[in-house]
Amino acid sequence: MEHMVGELSRKIKHMGGEASKHIEEISEQVGGVVSNHFEKRKLVSVEEKTLVDLKQSCNCDYAGCEYRPSDRKNWMAGLDPGKLTINKIVWPGTHDSATNEIGIPLITRPFAQCQSLSIYEQLVEGTRLLDIRIQEDRLVCHGILTTYSVDVVLDDVKKFLAETVSEIIVLEIRTEFGHDDPPEFDKYLEEKLGDYLIHQDDHVFGKTVTEVLPKRVICIWKPRKSGAPKAGSPLWSAGYLKDNWIDTDLPHTKFESNLKFLGEQPPVSSRKFFYRVENTVTPQADNPEFVKAVTDRIHGYARLFISQCFSKGIADRLQVFSTDFIDGDFVDACVGLTYARVEGKV
Repeated sequence: MEHMVGELSRKIKHMGGEASKHIEEISEQVGGVVSNHFEKRKLVSVEEKTLVDLKQSCNCDYAGCEYRPSDRKNWMAGLDPGKLTINKIVWPGTHDSATNEIGIPLITRPFAQCQSLSIYEQLVEGTRLLDIRIQEDRLVCHGILTTYSVDVVLDDVKKFLAETVSEIIVLEIRTEFGHDDPPEFDKYLEEKLGDYLIHQDDHVFGKTVTEVLPKRVICIWKPRKSGAPKAGSPLWSAGYLKDNWIDTDLPHTKFESNLKFLGEQPPVSSRKFFYRVENTVTPQADNPEFVKAVTDRIHGYARLFISQCFSKGIADRLQVFSTDFIDGDFVDACVGLTYARVEGKV
């Protein structure tokens, strides 16, 4: 492509007048775009190789890494709910959870789809934290693209809860950037989830799963303009789920940023909020690509990240670990560390 742009430049030098000037300007712009694209690809390749080399240089072992739940649908029940406290759980989460049917198939969907499974299927696979973005009409959205109503999400959550006994879910629902809050949405959530809701209370973090049952859902509601949920209310306010998300498509940059910000957090034993690390990278406007192709640059390094947390002495800070296109091994990586904490191996 660079050769073609160079050849075009040589040809337009033989043209005269205003047409030649405009074509030359266009050629320079195209050449700049092409050059930037190739430079970005080189940088991405370097960062991908850095992660590959790091993974090859260590065995990625950590306490609990060999543990595999016999039933991902009921993995909390399998870890002894009477011993498993809320703050010991490493919550497998999904990023932009309700995007399995976002946009138009084969056209806009690949640019916004972050999950291929439905909400119910994600929960059955072991996901325990959901990231839901909505707009004023209660449709789930990702930027300007929309999908089904939030009713679909909540019905899937309730279906899963009805089929299990001891599984706790953190449900984050926020109004998407650039959109208005749905009217009286807090009341709607309270009516829809009812007795499943665990009320906002700092003491919950030190309680066991058994102690919070039969309530099953920590619902964090993040409006943009409406009032935040108050202490003691059925819903939790935005300050109870924090992160340090950076907008990049560079995998090693994101990996190192995750480690840095995680290291600045207090240990889970003394923390009165959830802190999320997202094992994701994001397509950029200056180099648009399908989400799946971009996020695959970091997707396979979840176990490496956990092992690096141990190497750096910050494994006691890891709590919510989210990903695009969640799979069983990602869930197992989180459950294994949870198991090690419950058994006193870390």
